[in-house]
Amino acid sequence: MPDPEVLIRGALLPQGDGLSKPTDIAIAGGRISSMGAAAGRPPSNTIDAGGRVCLPGFVDAHCHAAAAIFEPSVAQALLRQGVTTIVVGQDGIGPAPSDQASFEWSAGYFAGLDGASARLHPGSVADWLAAYDGAVPVNVAVFVPHGSLRYMVAGPAQRPCTESEIAQMAHLLDDALCDGAVGMSTGLEYVPAAWADRDELESLLRVVAIRDRIHSSHMRGYEAAAPSAVSELVSLAQTTGALTHIAHYHGDDAMLSRLLDDAMVPITFDSYDYTRGCSLLTMVALPTWIPLADQAAALSQLGDATTQARVLDHMAGLSALWPRVTIAWASGADPLTGEPLDWTAGVSLPDICARWGTSPEQAVIRLLIGTNLRATTIFQQPPSDSEAAISHLADRPEHMAGSDAVYVPFDGTGAPHPRGWGAMVRWLKHKVIDDATWTWSDAVDHLSTRAVTRFELGKRGRLGVGQVADLVLIDPAQLSDTATYESPRSLATGIDDVYLAGVPVLQHGQLTGRLNGGGLRWNTSENNDRAMARKE
Repeated sequence: MPDPEVLIRGALLPQGDGLSKPTDIAIAGGRISSMGAAAGRPPSNTIDAGGRVCLPGFVDAHCHAAAAIFEPSVAQALLRQGVTTIVVGQDGIGPAPSDQASFEWSAGYFAGLDGASARLHPGSVADWLAAYDGAVPVNVAVFVPHGSLRYMVAGPAQRPCTESEIAQMAHLLDDALCDGAVGMSTGLEYVPAAWADRDELESLLRVVAIRDRIHSSHMRGYEAAAPSAVSELVSLAQTTGALTHIAHYHGDDAMLSRLLDDAMVPITFDSYDYTRGCSLLTMVALPTWIPLADQAAALSQLGDATTQARVLDHMAGLSALWPRVTIAWASGADPLTGEPLDWTAGVSLPDICARWGTSPEQAVIRLLIGTNLRATTIFQQPPSDSEAAISHLADRPEHMAGSDAVYVPFDGTGAPHPRGWGAMVRWLKHKVIDDATWTWSDAVDHLSTRAVTRFELGKRGRLGVGQVADLVLIDPAQLSDTATYESPRSLATGIDDVYLAGVPVLQHGQLTGRLNGGGLRWNTSENNDRAMARKE
């Protein structure tokens, strides 16, 4: 047994329905080398856990931080929640694989959700993963974004892809999976993926299945549309054999549970513990026949009186939505007055309408034109997506935690959703401390183990000898998600010390400057061995 390089003394570990007695954890070569009473001379790097709980680092199974993670404030926000691994490339949009045109398109279309970083460039998934190596203090796994693949091959086309285009996408997808992506994500309510037909999805998901990866989907609809949306995913999984994961699964828990029980294929899902969502204002408000994948064409249509009248007719059916909408970010100028639109961040749509003296529909068009379609919104979910429904659904064995965090803008302005600063700690506080519906062992399962297992993230997500020492020390008495809609960037409390492969990346609540994180590649020998064992 190698001599320990790091020793954590007196930590409490999950054990059965409670916690263990104080236990020493020795770390050597980035992995846990022993657990129990430490023998011999302790290393110079000895940490007194002081009765804190030690858990494996958390995995944020759905995170919009592909570019944001290079920002130290975002890394600190994640680590203060105990997150040591994020999974990006969500909802079918992302930076790779890409050429210059598709890279610029994805960065522009998802500017309000993913933002941009000078560290990311057009290229392959291998290039994308390499950009994180030695540059961030967390692990990053990536999905191949289907919408970006589609744009690279067929541009903003509002039609099914041809057989030749599908073949090109399948080739690009296979290369990307070989580069180490954990699977493919689809955003079937976003464009251009909304135009994908059955043949296209089947062909690509067969590639995913052959490579034994995951299909993570923002479905074609939620709430009332969930039955047909889940049915589509189940049918695709049955036909192709692709492992299926549903992004931010929310709504009536009885209905959604029934859909999972009846699925006939193994489906997992992620969720966050908030009753408000966050997305692009275009996705919430505009019909899919607007060519949103072509920004210039979409803006031209919104400025055309005839087309605008059709859009207003569509929006007339959204009257129940408007009182629930608040603007999260709007960078640009009012097309009527030239006034900067940044004042709208954190302001409800009814209050914006009152200031402008206009209807909600006209206000939305004004905001979209003024921001070049990049406005984001926070919206209250329908009553079926209640706190009780969220909590009950999270008790299912298919559940894992995903914040759906949006960190745009990076400069501290705007009014982003607080889930990016509190989602993981919120689950712990709610389910373990307040309601006691999860044990600490359950929390490990929901916040770490299940995502590691489903996405094949290596020897993480568990406490045991030989496991990678991605570790979090938690003070239960101080545990709190302090971020609110009024103060969304307030850091969580109760997690001040985090280790990535045994290296301290957060100490006393502050970043240490150690950047030993990087891209997690699926195609390691370790993961391939596990995949082969499962197939046998």
